[in-house]
Amino acid sequence: MTTPRSITPRSITVRVPAKVNAQLAVGAARPDGFHDLANVFLAVGLYDEVTVTPADELRVTCEGPGADQVPLDRTNLAARAAEALAARYGRSADVHIHIAKDIPVAGGMAGGSADGAGALVACDALWGTGASREELLDICAELGSDVPFSLVGGAALGTGRGEKLAELAVGGTFHWVFAVADGGLSTPAVYGEFDRLTPEAPVPEASEALLEALRTGDATALAAALANDLQPAALSLFPSLTDTLRTGTAAGALAGIVSGSGPTTAFLVKDAESAARVAEALLASGTCRAARVAEAPAPGATVLVPRP
Repeated sequence: MTTPRSITPRSITVRVPAKVNAQLAVGAARPDGFHDLANVFLAVGLYDEVTVTPADELRVTCEGPGADQVPLDRTNLAARAAEALAARYGRSADVHIHIAKDIPVAGGMAGGSADGAGALVACDALWGTGASREELLDICAELGSDVPFSLVGGAALGTGRGEKLAELAVGGTFHWVFAVADGGLSTPAVYGEFDRLTPEAPVPEASEALLEALRTGDATALAAALANDLQPAALSLFPSLTDTLRTGTAAGALAGIVSGSGPTTAFLVKDAESAARVAEALLASGTCRAARVAEAPAPGATVLVPRP
């Protein structure tokens, strides 16, 4: 008679959210090349799904909008996440990672970081490593500044280079429209332009008015407090974003802002009806190639399909 053994899942799928920066306060460049930040993250309901399956070797595939821009080698954050977790537990990272994209690629919404967090959570579940939340967050921080928040979701204040998180209370649902630009922006290039434009950057601090607006769920107050220190640099490198911002606010958005390092622009609106109207106006204007509607906050990395 054979002894029953636990059945290893054939695959694990994890859903991970995009993010928007309600505030991105940026300090001067540090000796290590990074910048100190006060980064108020909000996870929004646009998701990638990352599926990991046992394989003979590590490989990455991708489908969905912008998939042709996603690297499929070991530079992909999802592959790096699998390798980092495997190294900690003395095993090989022999998995097939499949990414189903819906977060805009190279759009300042942390799609690559989300995929890294998703692969990390999925491999932990597939391999049964039982890593603690703190250990997973530690690996996330090694992978990139935005990766820890992709795991946590909700709302959080990121300090240091953005990887040190303090979760924030949110008192309601916020409605957003994201205008996806036709083209991309390099994050290092945007930070380089920021350094050129802002040689004396102050110490970054979170806005108390913005944090209070999040706590109370006040969309009008949040709109008044939205801020992105990288926006002048992004507009300098991608001037047509000015027309996109003007179009969205003219269509009734409470406020518009460049999302992170861009070139996606984010518009905070009053409600779902306003979101539909602003999205329609943005598309009709020809100032963007797509307009996406989403709500915030959204949950972080979530296991969807553990199949026996």
